[in-house]
Amino acid sequence: MEKWQCAVEGVGIVNVDTEFYKGKRVLVTGHTGFKGIWLCKMLLLFGAEITGFSLPSPTAEGGKLFHISGVEEGINSVVGDVRDYVALRKVFDEAQPEIVFHLAAQPIVLESYRDPVGTYATNVMGTVHVLESVRQTESVKSFLNVTTDKVYENKEWVWGYRETEPLNGFDPYSNSKSCSEIATHCYRNSFFADGRCAVSTARAGNVVGGGDFSPYRIVPDCVRAAVKGEKILVRHPAAIRPYQHVLDALYAYLLIGQEQYEDKSYVGAYNIGPEECDCVSTGELASLFCEQWGEGQQWETVGVEQPHEDQILKLDCSKMKNVFHWRPRWHIREAIGKTVEWTKIYRIGKDIAACMERQIMAFMDGESADVD
Repeated sequence: MEKWQCAVEGVGIVNVDTEFYKGKRVLVTGHTGFKGIWLCKMLLLFGAEITGFSLPSPTAEGGKLFHISGVEEGINSVVGDVRDYVALRKVFDEAQPEIVFHLAAQPIVLESYRDPVGTYATNVMGTVHVLESVRQTESVKSFLNVTTDKVYENKEWVWGYRETEPLNGFDPYSNSKSCSEIATHCYRNSFFADGRCAVSTARAGNVVGGGDFSPYRIVPDCVRAAVKGEKILVRHPAAIRPYQHVLDALYAYLLIGQEQYEDKSYVGAYNIGPEECDCVSTGELASLFCEQWGEGQQWETVGVEQPHEDQILKLDCSKMKNVFHWRPRWHIREAIGKTVEWTKIYRIGKDIAACMERQIMAFMDGESADVD
């Protein structure tokens, strides 16, 4: 048995109640990004009333996805920057959200080396602006700040980090997210101890899925090369990361948002990642992609000089599993398969909105999505 073929037991013991989100006023920052589009798509299927606040998508393909996914016309989309506190507060005042998911960020490690000031401004002060807006908006009952698995002081351990480990990301992106966590904890202790609003953070692993067009990420790099019929160039084939499908992470966000809305004792920090068997190397991931893509696709190692990146990073998700009886649903092979399925439909111009809905419903049902 290959290591990404391990069994999963106890899937979905605590489930997201789609009826809970029906009619709920939900605000999503970063709604034009990869995760944000998928999250809004899920919330639309659940019947939520969604307001999005974000800069335009950073890539032309991302902007196209925002439109063809059906999200753009289904929500109240506001173009804005979380660094602009006045504009952000205006949106909160008008939307009067009950639940807030904060996804807006500068999310690229290499970009953070090029623009550390902009990265800190967005990821730290942007988060503070969102927290202050939550504090000033009585309607908000549940707030989740989405950070990253990279918030920890990485000692290159072969075991996963727990939520009690020291926070001290190495690079400007990771470190700014560590600061975002600390600011969130401060606001929770200083302003929300009365239980008026539940405040938590989610530290997710590396997500994959259809529609990620970000630079300097292995799966988008695989997609771009495969579509062009070129070899995939892999910079760090031995680097190990906790890869998971985007729906696994978003499902966990929705579960936290729901459960803490109804019971404030659930507030805290939560790791969200795959099973141990799905923490694979970049080279193994590229091989899986080539296998799933077919068409003779291949990859090769390319030597490049670039700033430090962690070589081994894993998460211990015992807390999430024990508190919510949550389990990831799709293994890495399925996650890459769904990504390839989405990309090939996108490549030939077929119905992406329907594909996304089909994958979401298959995920919710614990089944595989069939391709027409």
